[in-house]
Amino acid sequence: MDSFIIRQEIPADIPEIFEVNYQAFAHYDEARLVDSLRDDNIFNPELSLVAVHDGRIIGHIMFPPVTIESSRAIIPAIALAPLVVHPEFQCLGVGAALIEEGLKVCRTLGHRIVIVIGHPGYYPRYGFRPARENGISAPFTVDDDVFMVLALDPGALDGVEGMVKYPAAFDAIVGNSRTKGKKIQSLT
Repeated sequence: MDSFIIRQEIPADIPEIFEVNYQAFAHYDEARLVDSLRDDNIFNPELSLVAVHDGRIIGHIMFPPVTIESSRAIIPAIALAPLVVHPEFQCLGVGAALIEEGLKVCRTLGHRIVIVIGHPGYYPRYGFRPARENGISAPFTVDDDVFMVLALDPGALDGVEGMVKYPAAFDAIVGNSRTKGKKIQSLT
């Protein structure tokens, strides 16, 4: 699908972003997560992108800050979460375009490491690999093959190990009744 553009979100997009998150996930958890992250003082609007087709938002991606913490260091990183595409526009390259543009913006802004919890058959094509291979762990139960990391420049992961710390807004997703006590399968 070639007839869409990707741009940074603007305040007028907020209701449509909420709706596309709801439509893609069929519940409000991720939509509320986006709103909570946006309301947090850590939100960077340059890292919240929308795909627009005929004036309608059909996809959204956000990269909130996280840290990788060990007894030796606290390393800044970025999470890719959430990534959504409206059901009517899935499998048309919208998600891929959002990821590619988002990673480009992350590099431009000087970010070096991206964490994702997502489909193990999808994200490796962008260079993501299991985070556990680098000694990076999640603060909740998740299969190794869905908890992945990407170095945005060579050497970014050298010597990096520890547990990822997500912003407090993620607690609503990880600790809600739908996921409580279950393995997290995806935040994208």
